[in-house]
Amino acid sequence: MSKYRELLMQDVRFEEGLKACMNCGVCTAICPAAEFYIYDPRKIVDLVQSGTDEEIETLLKSDTIWYCGECMSCKTRCPRGNTPGLVIMALRNLSQRLGFFTESEKGRQQFAIKRTVGENIFKYGYCVAAYAVNPEMHPEQGPIWEYIIKHNKDVFERFGGHIGELGEGPLRKIPDDVRDELKRIFEVSGGKEMFDKIEEFSRAKAREMGLQFKKEGIDNEYFVEVYTANTKNHTSEK
Repeated sequence: MSKYRELLMQDVRFEEGLKACMNCGVCTAICPAAEFYIYDPRKIVDLVQSGTDEEIETLLKSDTIWYCGECMSCKTRCPRGNTPGLVIMALRNLSQRLGFFTESEKGRQQFAIKRTVGENIFKYGYCVAAYAVNPEMHPEQGPIWEYIIKHNKDVFERFGGHIGELGEGPLRKIPDDVRDELKRIFEVSGGKEMFDKIEEFSRAKAREMGLQFKKEGIDNEYFVEVYTANTKNHTSEK
């Protein structure tokens, strides 16, 4: 058996997500990502089911495993009860553990996600703190977003938000002891270890690419590179 297959089988998501694929292609037919990206969940499941170590390693280093939106539409249609979305989760996890994610453009974006959404959990208690989003980094939001950020307390209070205030309600301040508990949960569940690996492998990749890398924050060359890079060769031509 492939050594990578053995590693994947240690992930409960892989065990639950892949029983026996018969290559019917129903998962690809229902998959929204397959409509947009150069992505075929049927081929991925077939590869991890019967592929060689070399083929699976190539997959782990590719952009392909990062196209899935994890909507789980595939789960609702497979006649064999497979869930390609869970297989993708296991592949992503293994790619991160082995550092292979830094070999692809989409994979390297894991560093940007960790430094923003990931660290927001500890800093604010929320994955996405709407009042902390930098308008310059999200031009797609348009000019109105800059106004919202500049007047966030007034704007969000109109919707029942309580920025920086303890108590009930949306956008409320999460107490320090609760955020400390979140950190402990990450530590015992392996989340912190995964974050540390993303940092470790990203630092090595930045060194390889000759880009500045800082221990904290997003003001560094490597973050900007992975956040903005887009070769525009990820989508299918239809």
